[in-house]
Amino acid sequence: MAWKNTRGMPTIKRVTVTIDATGQIVGRLATKVAHLLTGKDQPGYTPHIDSGAIVKITHADKLVYTGKKMAQKVFFRSSNRPGGVHRTLVSKLQVDKPGAILVHAVKYMLAKNRTQKERLKRLLIVN
Repeated sequence: MAWKNTRGMPTIKRVTVTIDATGQIVGRLATKVAHLLTGKDQPGYTPHIDSGAIVKITHADKLVYTGKKMAQKVFFRSSNRPGGVHRTLVSKLQVDKPGAILVHAVKYMLAKNRTQKERLKRLLIVN
C-alpha cells in the first residue's frame, strides 16, 4: 500500500483469501468475511481507504445453522407496492441459492455507506 500511482493515490494490492464453508456457522463466518472485506486485518488499515481482500467462499451449500433457524427464519423482500412483501424460508433458500444467505448476512455487517457495494463485489461464492 506504500506505492503510489501517477495521480498520487495509493495503489492497493489485494490478497485473495479462499474459505471453505463446510461445517461453519453462518453468522460467525459472515463476521470473518466482513472483517476481511473491510481490510481491518491489515496493519495499515485506514477507514477511508478500501484496502480489503478478495474473498472466495467454497461449499456454501454446506453451511450450518444453529437452533431452529432452518425451520423458522424468514427473509423478507418488498417491491414497495401494496401486497408486495415476499417471504422466503431459509430452508428453501438454502436449496435454491445457498450463497444468497451468506451474502445477505455479510451485507448487513458492512458499513452502510458508498463502500458497501464495492466491497460486496469482492465477495465471490464458488460452489
